[in-house]
Amino acid sequence: MSNPRNGDTKPPCLPRNGLVKIPTQPNGLGSASITKGTPAVKNRLCQPSSVPAILSPALAHRSDLPIPSLASPLSLATLASVSSPPGASLVGLNASEGSEQPSPERLPGSPSERQLAVDEKILNRLFWYFSACEKCVLAQVCKAWRRVLYQPKFWVGLTPVLHTKELYNILPGGEKEFVSLQGFAVRGFDGFCLVGVSDLDICEFIDNYPLSKKGVKSMSLKRSTITDAGLEVMLEQMQGVVRLELSGCNDFTEAGLWSSLNARITALSVSDCINVADDAIAAISQLLPNLTELNLQAYHVTDTALAYFTAKQGYTTHTLRLNSCWEITNHGVVNMVHSLPNLSVLSLSGCSKVTDDGVELVAENLRKLRSLDLSWCPRITDMALEYIACDLHKLEELVLDRCVRITDTGLSYLSTMSSLRSLYLRWCCQVQDFGLKHLLGMSSLRLLSLAGCPLLTTTGLSGLVQLQELEELELTNCPGATPELFKYFSQHLPCCMVIE
Repeated sequence: MSNPRNGDTKPPCLPRNGLVKIPTQPNGLGSASITKGTPAVKNRLCQPSSVPAILSPALAHRSDLPIPSLASPLSLATLASVSSPPGASLVGLNASEGSEQPSPERLPGSPSERQLAVDEKILNRLFWYFSACEKCVLAQVCKAWRRVLYQPKFWVGLTPVLHTKELYNILPGGEKEFVSLQGFAVRGFDGFCLVGVSDLDICEFIDNYPLSKKGVKSMSLKRSTITDAGLEVMLEQMQGVVRLELSGCNDFTEAGLWSSLNARITALSVSDCINVADDAIAAISQLLPNLTELNLQAYHVTDTALAYFTAKQGYTTHTLRLNSCWEITNHGVVNMVHSLPNLSVLSLSGCSKVTDDGVELVAENLRKLRSLDLSWCPRITDMALEYIACDLHKLEELVLDRCVRITDTGLSYLSTMSSLRSLYLRWCCQVQDFGLKHLLGMSSLRLLSLAGCPLLTTTGLSGLVQLQELEELELTNCPGATPELFKYFSQHLPCCMVIE
């Protein structure tokens, strides 16, 4: 976090994989993180945004007060001339309750300044412009600010990430005590990500989080040792869970899925779990009739599994992501397109055995697709892009990262797609300047990624200024992207965020 006292100008938070790190706290929750948004938001998460010049009539006429800046989260504390008390909790409410926080009447300055600094109407509008990490710091300034910031509306869409060691306090005698989660409950968090937990840790979480039985809608377990018994207890006790993620959990089996999955679950994500294979998909298809979203990364799933989906899921399921399912072939694609005809989001990323014929099946049968991910599919060629351009008229996002056989000819097919808003061509090593010319007439494009394309030159890239509606351009590891080019873009694409 930025600190006015030592002149540190580092960004307030450094995103990695969509996680926002919260500074160290004395209550054992120091490494807790908060996740926000999707990969599309990740690059913007720590970008300073502009606070409106006029937030209220009161602020508009107070030119002597400092203007808060997102680059310095404590600058808002300067408004009250109070620095954050050292050691105050940023996440748990209980730990911060014991710290010495000034009340409004004790703030320095004139009465009018003190009244302005704690005006809840102003604060309710102003605090919207700060990141999650900054809000955690601002909540330490005084009780009035914490009272405003601890309203659930400021934390919607955020997911706390808790590691095992952060769930316990070590008492003087060496015993462990589960931390208080009351601060999370006050802010109304309805989703959690628990990392490295065991069956016992999950039971403790259920017993100690006031909203666990009905109020938690989403649970994510990563690199955890949860067993079949723990999974069954968790889903039986936490009756509100409708979104479940299991990542890197190698101690539960397919039998555990059969015994624990509940029909209320509408979104399921299973990745990097060694015991997941075709029989797990059979359990998912039979036990989850209301499934709308399935994310699956399983190296042992075969074409047979994609024939298990029922007619009910064919009606309800709109999102299917099959990532690094190496055994899936075009035969599996046949099963999938006939079982799930209403898909609007499909990822075959890393399904390296899928060819142009498989893409043709997708294009002919899944006309409702709005997002298609074919990244890391080395057998995909320009022919697949022709199928996509001809049949997928509603497609808004296309991901072709590491499709090394895509050439300028394929981009000429895509140039006819009037609905395409996001195009990812990272590390497409055959794309050249001539191919970029085909994209210049695509007025619908808002996001374009050319990261790692080695054959693009400064001359070819400079032509992208014709895409005046572009909002994000990624040129990371692109040899043709020079400092002079970035300066040129800043002048001619002022509304576009160019990622160097």
